[in-house]
Amino acid sequence: MHLHRRFPVALVLALSAIPFLFSGCGVTPGPGLASNNSAPPSGPPPVAVQMGSLSIAPQYSAIGPGQQLSLQATTTGTAGALQWSVNGIAGGNAQVGTVDASGHYTAPAFIQQSENVTVTAALASAPTQDYATAVVSIIQPGIVVKTGNPQVAQYSIYLPAPGKVSVEFGPSTGYGLSTWAQPTPTGNGGQVSLQVAGMLGNSGYHMRADVILDDGATFQDTDHSFTTGNPPQTSPVQAQIMSGQYPQPGIEMWNTILPQNDAQLFATDLAGHVLWTYTYSGASIDLVQGFQPLSNGHFLILVSYLSSLKSSLGFLQNNVINAVREIDLAGNTIREITMDQLNKELAAKGYNLTLKSFHHSAIELPNGHLVVLATYPKTFPNLPGYPGSTTVTGDVLVDLDQNMQPDWVWNSFDHLDVNRHPMNFPDWTHSNDLVYSPDDHDLLLSMRHQNWIIKIDFEDGQGSGNILWRLGYQGDFQLLQNGQPDNNPADWFYAQHGISFFGSSTSGIFNLGLMDNGNDRYFSSGQQVQCGQRKPGAAFNPQCYSTMPVLRINEQARTATLLDNYNPGPQDFSFFGGNAEQLGNGDYQVDFCAPSGGAIVQELTPQNQVVWQGNTPAAGKQPAADQFHVDRLGSLYPGITWTQTSF
Repeated sequence: MHLHRRFPVALVLALSAIPFLFSGCGVTPGPGLASNNSAPPSGPPPVAVQMGSLSIAPQYSAIGPGQQLSLQATTTGTAGALQWSVNGIAGGNAQVGTVDASGHYTAPAFIQQSENVTVTAALASAPTQDYATAVVSIIQPGIVVKTGNPQVAQYSIYLPAPGKVSVEFGPSTGYGLSTWAQPTPTGNGGQVSLQVAGMLGNSGYHMRADVILDDGATFQDTDHSFTTGNPPQTSPVQAQIMSGQYPQPGIEMWNTILPQNDAQLFATDLAGHVLWTYTYSGASIDLVQGFQPLSNGHFLILVSYLSSLKSSLGFLQNNVINAVREIDLAGNTIREITMDQLNKELAAKGYNLTLKSFHHSAIELPNGHLVVLATYPKTFPNLPGYPGSTTVTGDVLVDLDQNMQPDWVWNSFDHLDVNRHPMNFPDWTHSNDLVYSPDDHDLLLSMRHQNWIIKIDFEDGQGSGNILWRLGYQGDFQLLQNGQPDNNPADWFYAQHGISFFGSSTSGIFNLGLMDNGNDRYFSSGQQVQCGQRKPGAAFNPQCYSTMPVLRINEQARTATLLDNYNPGPQDFSFFGGNAEQLGNGDYQVDFCAPSGGAIVQELTPQNQVVWQGNTPAAGKQPAADQFHVDRLGSLYPGITWTQTSF
């Protein structure tokens, strides 16, 4: 990016939940409440059994300390008196809970840790031949604590049997929002800890764990209260749903690139309210450059300085991050690789490369590997038009295995002509986005300063690295429009960003959307117009405009059919950044990153009708903000969609 301005049964059951004696204060264990931060159970939970003619229902239940449930024993034979016991103790006791002659079980009021008990009903006339057991899981109330993120709580609850936990939360005990469900750490059970995120700052919330055990028993924890803190400053967001329109449900994730003192990654609801932020300690030139939600609920982010800056200028502080890292919702770094570490690993494997900065894009693959994008400078003597020595900045891709070890390297200098440079040489390629094709396991790489998107023979790290095709002006494809050849060069994309597949197909014949920034667009006259940041008060140049093209790519025929080319006009010209994506409802979302009044993000129908719009204009003392990428996510959790438009 170029800048020049500023995260089993049918039951016969009567269950009465007697309120637990401790309030759900939500920050620390209440008086007399044992901590649930313990190792998982050492053995599996008990299994309900049935012998002879007697059966019991329900066979599996989960309740809290002090709560009651009614068990019903039935027999298919001759009825008779029943003997009830808990863990082999007739009638039970205060330590394991008590059961009366009618099968009403009361859990102990205090337990050291969540535990299972076995309640047995036996015919008094044949207790070893006619009996049935029920397993009751007594679950200690959860504990809610603050995290390093003022809008994120950590909710922990210990299960004495295997199962899953999710957390409902909201401003009242009606809740309304939910996290995803997470399993116990072992097949015996154990502690489940969930980070609860998606709350407004400086606000009171209620939350409650929902438990589903593998044996079918369910449990709802007591209510806990939690008050969020003061979040860091973010770009002011103005958002609106257009009258009569229904946007794709979810939240917006914003990646602010300027001004740098704002939180560089934050989430809002569709009304623009801030729900989550990510901040870090680094150098003043560090920027979050892109993000990817991971299947484990974390985010993959890249933090480094701009690739267009040269470390030889001597301004790089010692605390520059220059790393690709995985973070959780609390902002903790789970793992990372720094450029120094990567260069050492490359040298150890015999690669004669010294990379400079991670930039723009890092992605996780389905096999758990990462592919990272980095700058690589190479010096050439006496290039045509450049006498003497010229240091040219190209790009390198590195595939990192699950242990962050490089196992495949691609170098732009090995595959492209250094003398082709339509824009901003010697910043030669300036790649800015990377997309994996699941259909054929290859990579698409957007090269801004070549005005090309190229396809690389990757094959999950087993490919040759050869460029299979080049999409764009002077590339390998014939542009089509309305079924006819379109030879107007202005209809191609230039200085592009933010590519994505529009649809499920990713090879053969597929659709591709992107942000066409348009900085160095060629026109039918042969003129190449160079466009940059508009100066304050200057008139809009009608030849400086940005679009969102949607192209149908036919790889075999080498054609690119222009299905759509949304052009809001020169007033929304974005000289860098941006992205385009297709949403679950079929609409498109496009981010015009850097118009003079701040970013403009729109959800559009396929007919280009605006459904929703978000802007980050100047507000008070805060300047207009540029948003490198903006994505619509279902929520902050994989597989979960929040349907509220305003939280």
